[in-house]
Amino acid sequence: MSPFSFTLLFAIAVLAMVVTKLWLASRQIRFVAAHRNGVPAQFSATIPLTAHQRAADYTVERTRLTMLEIVVSAAVLVGLTLLGGVGALDMLLTGWLGRGYGQQVALVAAVLVITGVIDVPFEYYRQFGIEQRFGFNRMTKRLFFTDMLKNSLLGAVLGLPLLFVVLWLMNQAGSLWWLWTWIVWVAFQMLVLLIYPTFIAPLFNKFEPLKDDALRSRIESLMKRCGFAAKGLFVMDGSRRSAHGNAYFTGFGASKRIVFFDTLLARLSGQEIEAVLAHELGHFKRRHVMKRMLVSFVLSLVLLALLGWLAQRTWFYTGLGVTPSLDTSNAGAALILFFLAIPVFLFFATPFSSLTSRKHEFEADAFAASQTDAQDLVSALVKLYEDNASTLTPDPVYTAFYYSHPPASQRIDRLLQHA
Repeated sequence: MSPFSFTLLFAIAVLAMVVTKLWLASRQIRFVAAHRNGVPAQFSATIPLTAHQRAADYTVERTRLTMLEIVVSAAVLVGLTLLGGVGALDMLLTGWLGRGYGQQVALVAAVLVITGVIDVPFEYYRQFGIEQRFGFNRMTKRLFFTDMLKNSLLGAVLGLPLLFVVLWLMNQAGSLWWLWTWIVWVAFQMLVLLIYPTFIAPLFNKFEPLKDDALRSRIESLMKRCGFAAKGLFVMDGSRRSAHGNAYFTGFGASKRIVFFDTLLARLSGQEIEAVLAHELGHFKRRHVMKRMLVSFVLSLVLLALLGWLAQRTWFYTGLGVTPSLDTSNAGAALILFFLAIPVFLFFATPFSSLTSRKHEFEADAFAASQTDAQDLVSALVKLYEDNASTLTPDPVYTAFYYSHPPASQRIDRLLQHA
C-alpha cells in the first residue's frame, strides 16, 4: 500500500466515523424530544410526566455535549495524524532526548497528555454544568481536580513501567515481540483486577462493611443458593460524588467482593436489592465475565499481531504524518499511531459488541427472575430509571448501535413474562 492510499483510507474512515456518530446523536435528540410529552403506557402508573420530561431533557443535554466532543476529538485526531502533530512531536523530542527509550516513552506520554487535557473542559462541564443542573452532582471542584491528579499519578505509576517493558520488547524481542507483549499485557490486566479492590479503589472512595444484618443475611442466602463466594459485602460512599445509584462486583479470584453505592441502599428495598444482585450474579453464572475477558484477550492478541506487521511498513508512518527513522527504533511512534488510528476502524464493530452485551443482560435478567421475584427486579429498575434520569424512549437505531443494556420497555416486558 502506498502512503497516499493509506492516508486516503484513514481520512475516509475518520469522516465516516464522525458523520455516523453525529447522525446517530441527532437521531437520539430528535426521537427523545419528540416523545418528551408522553410517558410510555407501561410506565404511566409508576413514573410521573415530570420525571419523564426531566430524563428527556437530561438525555438531550448530554447528547448535545457529546456531539461537540465528537467534533473536537476528530479535529485533534486529524491534527495529530494527518496534519503531522505526532511527527512534529517526534522530531522535537528527538532533538531534546535523542532516539532512545526516554524519547519513545516521552512521545507516547506527550500524546496521552494532549488528548487528556482536551477532555478536561468537557468533563468539567458535564459534572458542574449538566450533572449540577439536573441535581446529580455532589462533587466539589476541589474533589474533581484531586481525582484528576490521583488518576494521573496512578496512570504514571502503573502505566510508565508497562510502557517501558512494551517498548523494550518491541526493540529487543525479535519478530515475535507482539506475542511476548500480549503475555505481559494479559498478566498486567489480571494483576490490576487482583489489586483494584484493596489498593486502587480505596484511593478514591471509602468502603465499609455492610451493617444491615437483615440485608446481609438475605444477600448471603442468595449467594449460597447461587454457589457464589465473595470476600465481603461493602458499602461505598458514592453520594460523595453523585446522586446516581449502582452496585457492582469487583476483584478476581479470592479478592472478589460486592460493592453497593450508599445511594442505592437508600432508595431500594431489601427485596429489590436482592433482585439487582441476583442480576449481577447472573453474569457470573452464565459466564459472561469470563467470555468477555476471553474475547478481550483474543482481540488484543490479534491487534498486537497487526501492530507487529504495521510497524515494519513505512507507509503506515508516512501515511499518518510521521517520517520514520531509517537507522533507529520507531517503536514509540508505531505504538501511539496505532492506538490513535485503530479505534477509528473498530468503531464500525460497535453494534456487534452492543448486541452481545444486550443479549447477556437479558440472560442475567432471566437468571435473576429464576432466583428472586421478577416483580422485585422490575420495581428496582423502574426506580433506577427514574432516579438516574434514564430516558424511557431512546431512538431505536441509536439503541441498536450503542446501548449495552436493552431499553427499559424491552427489559421489563421480558421480565414480566417470567413473573
